[in-house]
Amino acid sequence: MQYEKIEKNIGYTFKNKELLKTALTHTSYANLHGVESNEKLEYLGDSILEFISSKYLYNNYKNLKEGEMTKVRATVVCEQSLYNVAMRLGFNEFLITWKSEKINGEVKNKAMLADSVEAVIAAMFLDSDIDTVEKFIIDNLKDAIEVESRQVGVKDYKTVLQEKLQEKR
Repeated sequence: MQYEKIEKNIGYTFKNKELLKTALTHTSYANLHGVESNEKLEYLGDSILEFISSKYLYNNYKNLKEGEMTKVRATVVCEQSLYNVAMRLGFNEFLITWKSEKINGEVKNKAMLADSVEAVIAAMFLDSDIDTVEKFIIDNLKDAIEVESRQVGVKDYKTVLQEKLQEKR
């Protein structure tokens, strides 16, 4: 595996290259070749992602209420958002899967690619520290957080009308 390119893309050089390899190994490949898949790393990465994005919202969006922060976080750490990160960083070229999962040598499956971002987050955490991971997460999600935070309180006209009618009975 060509580690230098993916490490350049993510802005981090792994001390333990096996962590990166595991983070990019899907179960479709792992089960057939008797190696560890990225599932456990994905589990840990999901928790780290939730924590860091929650902390960022709490510290930087004081105007948002708890429910609004929850909505922003849910939108930003969803499959589509993480898929966008994976594609921007070129994970589709490096994810190790069974051949049938690849189209023209690249992985296109949204869920697989989104999950790989969570796995890489965990691998980075285990290889370094929370500050390094926080920088990676914020660098890759702050624009999406900004967009979603502006939209979270916006209501459509029908909802506003219904609320006014209920208010006035």
